[in-house]
Amino acid sequence: MTLDTVHRAGQTPGERQPYTELGMKDDEYARVREILGRRPTSSELAIYSVMWSEHCSYKSSKVHLRQFSTKAPKSEALLVGMGENAGVVDIGDGWAATFKIESHNHPSYVEPHQGAATGVGGIVRDIMSMGARPIAVMDSLRFGAADAPDTRRVLPGAVEGISSYGNCLGLPNIGGEVAFDPCYIGNPLVNALCVGLLRKDQIKLATAPGPGNKVVLFGALTGPDGIGGASVLASATFEDESQAKRPSVQVGDPFMEKLLIECCLELFAADVVVGIQDLGAAGVSCATTELAAKGTGGMDVKLDLVPLRDPTLRPEEILMSESQERMMAVVTPEDIPAFTAICNKWDIPVTVIGEVTDTGRLVMTWHGETIVDIPPGTAADEGPVYERPYHEPTGQAALNAAGPDGLPRPTDLRATLLTLLGAPNVASKEWVTSQYDRYVRGNTVLAQPADAGVLRIDEVMDGATPTNRGIALATDGNGRYAKLDPYAGAQLALAEAYRNVAMSGAVPLAVTNCLNFGSPEDPEVMWQFAEATRGLADACRTLGVPVTGGNVSFYNQTGSAAIHPTPVVGVLGVLADVRRRVRHGFPEAGARVVLLGETHAEFGGSTWADVVHGHLGGLPPAADLAAERALAAVMAEAAERGYLSGAHDLSDGGLAVALAEACLASGVGCTVSLPGEDAFTDLFSESSARAVVAVKPEHFDDFADLCARREVPCYGLGVTGGDSLVVEETLEIPIEELRHTHQATLPGIFG
Repeated sequence: MTLDTVHRAGQTPGERQPYTELGMKDDEYARVREILGRRPTSSELAIYSVMWSEHCSYKSSKVHLRQFSTKAPKSEALLVGMGENAGVVDIGDGWAATFKIESHNHPSYVEPHQGAATGVGGIVRDIMSMGARPIAVMDSLRFGAADAPDTRRVLPGAVEGISSYGNCLGLPNIGGEVAFDPCYIGNPLVNALCVGLLRKDQIKLATAPGPGNKVVLFGALTGPDGIGGASVLASATFEDESQAKRPSVQVGDPFMEKLLIECCLELFAADVVVGIQDLGAAGVSCATTELAAKGTGGMDVKLDLVPLRDPTLRPEEILMSESQERMMAVVTPEDIPAFTAICNKWDIPVTVIGEVTDTGRLVMTWHGETIVDIPPGTAADEGPVYERPYHEPTGQAALNAAGPDGLPRPTDLRATLLTLLGAPNVASKEWVTSQYDRYVRGNTVLAQPADAGVLRIDEVMDGATPTNRGIALATDGNGRYAKLDPYAGAQLALAEAYRNVAMSGAVPLAVTNCLNFGSPEDPEVMWQFAEATRGLADACRTLGVPVTGGNVSFYNQTGSAAIHPTPVVGVLGVLADVRRRVRHGFPEAGARVVLLGETHAEFGGSTWADVVHGHLGGLPPAADLAAERALAAVMAEAAERGYLSGAHDLSDGGLAVALAEACLASGVGCTVSLPGEDAFTDLFSESSARAVVAVKPEHFDDFADLCARREVPCYGLGVTGGDSLVVEETLEIPIEELRHTHQATLPGIFG
């Protein structure tokens, strides 16, 4: 077996290399040769092929993602923005929160359990690498039709993977989404979010400063995990002896990750870490190039010192391995003994594999032979940037013209509500969420099925002064809306997540996103992406919330059939005192039921059109961002003043579903009358910027005055109490019937 060294590469310029099999274009390969002044070695080709991949370089999305910075609102709370492993925001009292959402879509289709589990593990390490303690996770999941064989294979495994990994780490899963649509058959979306907590003066960054500082690899041993699709060995053409088949999905070990979390926190507390990076996609290739590029520009690495689980791995395989539970740190020479002692205490393997230099070169050797000699920035930061062509999809105008106005309106609104309440997208997700531990660590204040998850934060860290400060988190997205209008669809996803955070009484502070689309090489998909990013950036500017980071997932399609464009948005908010949070739904009898916001006849992309008629057409509801901001302000002030006993936003299924879910939250019914003359529109429209709240009777006048001052429409509907949902002159349904309909669907499908 011939080792492909830098010297050999210089002597064999015409040797064929499998760059196309690794996803590189002719011009990209030519650019690598131009940078190096020779052909790359097989190890160098491995590095460039993954670092210039869509996943790592954002080469098709970067020109559009820049809007998140150029249009970003000025925010004093933003401490670390896009470009690092995760964004960081100031949440008060000297504390900072770091949060991010990322996709693990394709691995979760190939091997649902491990794909989803390692998605959780990867996002947790991103949070760790900022110097934070991970404190909670969430997930946003989308599958094909609920009763499709593909869904019955993928969903249980993915849920089990998320559950087992998060539960073993001792992290509460406080919310998220589960949605179904035939467009996701063969292309499920598994988007995982993690949030962490740290002192705002203790942020760690992915950088390698200081020539002479040591490069340390610690965590699990390196094996063949994840090499499959993106690796050098996918083509099996580097060497005839190369093993052609490697696992294409990583295998996670949550118990090792739990030790790694505690080890990292002790390393941070001991102040023995100069820079740190987790090893996720592209493994050692990514960690070394990114650390070196953001530091003093150079690094020498002895690749043969990397501890291996499989001693037969070749250099290319080591560089491409995506084995989980690994971190890379930059440590001063004098701190190496203390660093090593802490790792040994936690039974974490630790090895010095290199040294920081100021040469401007990333040099790797294998048993004394140089196999990599590149400028690290060319791999980490200077990959190709494409302005891909895009145009409105053929048939988009016809789709928008085919609105739901001609669909027959129901005559039995009671039956319509029960139909919607039992549909998979509206039905209770308890079958899924009951597999997650929502309350481990004891700081969960609200969790599923509440609109937002809420955590008390000052009891998480040792030495914290009790203040009852908290954070709220929500994720949302609607592929049907984005299919009809990706600009408005992205804004509606942000608006709903923003609104859900506001329902807890929290002040929305910052945004993360996971943008799930088909192939960027399809101009119609690229139009959807361009419109969605433009819409999201514009909405963030209007709402005054910055994008802190996120993820783009392309190529979610089967053949030429792409998924609906699915931007998923996460919003983080702050509560000064979690004891004043607003509870979910109707928690007690005797409260005044109030509808906030304006209702219009907006049914394009609605749950009613989808469930009852299988129809998708027209335009989605208008995104009224000024109204969303005013509604959030009302909720924050009302929570602070103690006016409300409960709340629930209006989204899928409109007021009818919101009232039913509010009754189900605590088993308290209500009797209401509708404010308009069209009961169907009042009950099932999905107009945005609306909520239903339970106002304490003694504060009703004060609350009405608050709404008037904030210019938020306010309609008194009725009162809470009883054991039924009663809409006068329209419908009456006992809570037990609502509960049976709502809870039976997913257990009936998945067992």
